[in-house]
Amino acid sequence: MALAKKPVNGMKDILPEEMQIRDYVMNVIKDTYRSFGFTPIETPCMENIGNLTNKQGGENEKLIFKILKRGEKLKLDTAESERDVVDFGMRYDLTVPLARFYSNNSNHLPSPFKALQMGNVWRADRPQRGRYRQFMQCDIDILGEPGNLAEIELILATTTTLGKLGFRNFQIRINERRILKAMAKYSGFAEESYDTVFIILDKMDKIGLEGVAEELRKGGFAPECIDKYLELFRNMEGKKEVEACVTYLTETLGDALDQEAAVNLKEIAASVNATKAAEFELVFDPTLVRGMSYYTGTIFEIAMPEFGGSCGGGGRYDGMIGKFTGKDVPACGFSIGFERIILLLLENGFQVPGQSEKIAYLIEKNYPSDKLIQVMEEAQKERGAGKQILVARMNKNRKFQKEKLAAEGYCEFKEFFND
Repeated sequence: MALAKKPVNGMKDILPEEMQIRDYVMNVIKDTYRSFGFTPIETPCMENIGNLTNKQGGENEKLIFKILKRGEKLKLDTAESERDVVDFGMRYDLTVPLARFYSNNSNHLPSPFKALQMGNVWRADRPQRGRYRQFMQCDIDILGEPGNLAEIELILATTTTLGKLGFRNFQIRINERRILKAMAKYSGFAEESYDTVFIILDKMDKIGLEGVAEELRKGGFAPECIDKYLELFRNMEGKKEVEACVTYLTETLGDALDQEAAVNLKEIAASVNATKAAEFELVFDPTLVRGMSYYTGTIFEIAMPEFGGSCGGGGRYDGMIGKFTGKDVPACGFSIGFERIILLLLENGFQVPGQSEKIAYLIEKNYPSDKLIQVMEEAQKERGAGKQILVARMNKNRKFQKEKLAAEGYCEFKEFFND
């Protein structure tokens, strides 16, 4: 039986045209983030299964590719639970690995530490447009900075990068977990039910205000709590400015709202709007939840009108490192949706700027060795001048060969025949 030539479902082969764009985008990201003081690091693709299933990763913990124990450690016949046969898992994001990395290496790192991490992650998700089971993530995180300077720097670095890649008129949607909790408290929901309320609220963009109301009623919540809760959102319809929305919530929620959270968001918005280098809009979104339960403060997402959904996000997760060390460390991060950015660039016919001139040297078969040396010397000289030279034997169908090379950006062909 022939071997399967197609990649595993939810994963893909990357052809040269896309790979050129990916390399370019990665270089822009790295160069821009380095200019903001972020330092590249790398973590393993596998983590201990206990780290990945610590009830902080939300729905992603249901999507882990788990790895069986190996050799004598794998005893399927006596296993009583999954933990008896599984010890590692493929990382589903880069935040949990970063927290472990920092916990293990903090004595060798500056404080605050500004980390840049790019690498593949894996989720056993249902594949769809812009969503794969193996995909590249690109994260920047600031560890050890308790104030909102971290959020300001993360938003400015990320939006500057997107601007350099040609994106305009996108949105950074922002909210605060403490504001989410204050709105639920003000409305009369019990604290233990907040997560359930937020899961339903997170569907607002798909099912609308009335859909959220219906699901809350089905969840058994009191009608007066639901009405009071949804009235908050009705009163903010059409409002996007952080200052106006947060001021309204401060006046309405009263003691239920931590005033530090309100001041925090206003300061972030004022600083970002005054110093941003890209064309985008920073908007307050009271329905923004973010699925990860490890978020403790500010949360944000990138909304691209071309994609029709989120193209990245992040937030503050001050409690995660303490899970490893017993001592909490302030932490905040932002992740670009790398695969979705690449998808949009491909769909828009993006061309990598400033590429070297690409010339193909096509050599006839049985070309004399003494002349071949001369061709190779010429190719080396052209490369030294900054050109990209491909040396290859001619195919029988030279027209088709040239068409394929032209599609890869080769603009000139030199043909060498055995005359």
